[in-house]
Amino acid sequence: EQGINAEYGAELVNNVKTAGEPGTEALIRSRHTMIIDEEKNQYECREYPYNELGLLGNLYLCRGKPGKVIRVTAKKRTGPENFIHCLNQGLAEDFDDPIAVGGTFILLEGTAKLHVMPGFSCTPLHSNDDVNNWLRFFDMPGPLVHTSVFVSKDPGLDLRLEHSHCFSDHGAGGHYHYDTTPETVCYEGYFSIAEKIYRVDAPEVTHMIGRD
Repeated sequence: EQGINAEYGAELVNNVKTAGEPGTEALIRSRHTMIIDEEKNQYECREYPYNELGLLGNLYLCRGKPGKVIRVTAKKRTGPENFIHCLNQGLAEDFDDPIAVGGTFILLEGTAKLHVMPGFSCTPLHSNDDVNNWLRFFDMPGPLVHTSVFVSKDPGLDLRLEHSHCFSDHGAGGHYHYDTTPETVCYEGYFSIAEKIYRVDAPEVTHMIGRD
């Protein structure tokens, strides 16, 4: 989730190349979706030219070089769980140790339920119902390009186990929950396995509110 300033929030798709070898330059190709009119409940997906984020983020870091990846395709959802949770659940069942995965997937056909953060709440959010009543939910059509990070089991770091944000060329984007067209949905994803898991700036007091 990306804080734009002290009053507004948005859903960030972070895509940044850092300066590495001599002669290479840092590049930012990030997008974010934000509410531009709260009364009319209108949103907009824009470029995000900054290298900072606030509140929280799940990031996958790689060297940006060609290599082997895991390709996953799926059509026609037959159960209640979303695409990423199905992958993560399979890892949790087959491996005792935590497996961390990052990558990108595309909802090629169908629509998805997404949320976009509005302006920050003026009152405390004490429950999942409070969070859901504050967020703005939309059904948005594909194609939707997602970046996703998921971890099969928490290794004691108090992690958010699944987090996916998306953008598009037709103005749609946000935080992915699940597809809303199970009969026609079509996914294609490309993922890599992380070598290490890091937790940065963990809070002293934690909770499980708003982690879906």
